[in-house]
Formats: sequence, structure tokens, C-alpha cells
Amino acid sequence: MIEIIQQRLATYRATNPLEEEQALKEILQEVALFALWRADFFEVAAFQGGTSLRILHKLPRFSEDLDFILKEPDKAFDWNRYLEPLSEGLREFGLQSEVLNKSRMDQAVRKAILKDGSISQQLNLSFLQGAAGKALKIKLEIDVQPPAGSGFEYTYLDFPLDFEVCNQDLGSNFALKIHALLCRPFLKGRDWYDFTWYLKQATVPNYELLAAALDQAGPWQGQGLAIGRERLQNALRAKIEAIDWNEAAEDVRKFLDPVQQQSLRVWSAKFFLSKVDQLP
Repeated sequence: MIEIIQQRLATYRATNPLEEEQALKEILQEVALFALWRADFFEVAAFQGGTSLRILHKLPRFSEDLDFILKEPDKAFDWNRYLEPLSEGLREFGLQSEVLNKSRMDQAVRKAILKDGSISQQLNLSFLQGAAGKALKIKLEIDVQPPAGSGFEYTYLDFPLDFEVCNQDLGSNFALKIHALLCRPFLKGRDWYDFTWYLKQATVPNYELLAAALDQAGPWQGQGLAIGRERLQNALRAKIEAIDWNEAAEDVRKFLDPVQQQSLRVWSAKFFLSKVDQLP
């Protein structure tokens, strides 16, 4: 089955070591999603976040982690139920991966780590020959106490084989991205890149979900804040004025191809303030 992965890698047409490594990570992500589907993971969970945009909606940047939310809150959720089926599924495609549960049961976000040093040893690589055995790492995170109000969809994928994932709809995904923009305690330029992408799609954020998320965590926690377009625009403007946009651009640069990187030249407070005016 490793031949399927080799064929998939060829479709990326990587031109340097970084692009080849990113392609391998994305292939590993897709095989992991297939293995989780076989384990009935998507009966209880939904795919969300930047990688879901990349794989399901062709977001033109690479993404590192696999992010999920439970469809219904469950403080007893345990990754261990799914990690052995995940490992078994990866083995069926010739991958000797290590999957480790890194969760703490007292935290709302439960974590696991997938590490694989076998994929680069088995493939005919153009750029990473000298790094054979280098472990690729993918973090899996799931919110076991998600805010109420998400909408869900079901999407069919065809690599490595035909399967189906449950995923957050775009409006709900956008709402949680906005929550991250307003409440994340550190700067992540990828969040702002995704923000512009949602606006290009004319995505309307799920305001009900956003209000629930703001009430659950962040500086507006417990205030029962009513959130609409105008209030959201004002909050985003205040955030934009305080950001170092050179730092933000550098965070996202390595996830973009050289053509996409050219757009980072316009990143500034003025640019993003103009984007806020486009919010549906």
C-alpha cells in the first residue's frame, strides 16, 4: 500500500525540502483521518480548524495539526479508544507510526501525538534523502467541552480510499476562528491568513456559536455578551491596531508557496482594517 502514498506525493510536485516535508505531513494527516473514520470516530467528533479547511476546502496554505470537537460535550472522552485503531490503520499502509496519548483529563482540550519516521525511509524522495528517518509529528487535539451552536456537514474524501468525515460547517469554523483571533493569548499569523480566506468565500460567521464561545472562555467570559456584526467589527479593529504585522506575516510564510508569499507584502493594520469592513 506504500505505492499509493508514493503516487500521492508525486501530485504535489514539491520543489524544495520544506514543500516535500509539508506534503508528507499532509498525506499522513489524510491517512490518519481514514483510520479514525474506520474506528467510528466521526460518530462522536467533527473535523475543524485550519487543516480541515486545507483538506476539505483547498485552503492555499499547509497546516500542521488535526483539530476536532465533540458533537456533544463529554468530559469522559478518552483518546485511548481510538489510538490503537489509528495505529493499525497506519500500519496497513506500510507506516510504522507511534501514537501517544498526551491528554490530561482535567483539561477541556485532549491531546495526542502521532510520530512517524518510517514514511521518509520508504519513499523515493527528491529532497529529503539526507534526512531519512526524520520523524514527522502531527498533533491531534479535540475539544471535549465545545460551546453550543455548531453546525455540521458530512464530506466524502477519496484518499487513501473512499471515506466520509463529519466536519464543522464553514460558518461555525469561522466563528471559532474569530474567537481565536480575539482571545488567543499569543499572535498566530495563520489565524489572520485564514480570516482573509473566509472573507473571500463570503462566509457568514455563526454568531450564535461565537457568542457561546466568548461566554465560555476569554476576556468576555461569563458576561452573556450579545454579539453582532457591528460589535464584532469594533473588537476586531481594536485587536488589529495592536498587532505587529511583520511578526504575523513571518508566522505564516513557511506554510505558503512562493507565489502566495507575495501577498504578505500588503499585511498591515490598514490592510486588515479594510478587511473588517467586508465582514458579512
